[in-house]
Amino acid sequence: MAITSSAKKAIRVSARKRVFNLRRKDAIANAVKKIKRLIKEKKIKEAQAFLPLAYQAIDKAVKTKYLKKNTAARKKSRLAKLINKIGN
Repeated sequence: MAITSSAKKAIRVSARKRVFNLRRKDAIANAVKKIKRLIKEKKIKEAQAFLPLAYQAIDKAVKTKYLKKNTAARKKSRLAKLINKIGN
């Protein structure tokens, strides 16, 4: 258990950040999952329409420093590649 006041504050801050980080993580995971499910069902047009929402979730994660810039770029690239591979 934390003894100093700064350690107690660090615990409070960490708990608060955890909520925001989980929210970002879930948003990305849900967007990716939905796109992959649409691809599996061969609904390419719907998957392409949902791609900007996935990009938005990933970009917000970068903005809040949940993801690094290159990690986000890699995730976005792989999603686009997946849709284009099935679409062609």
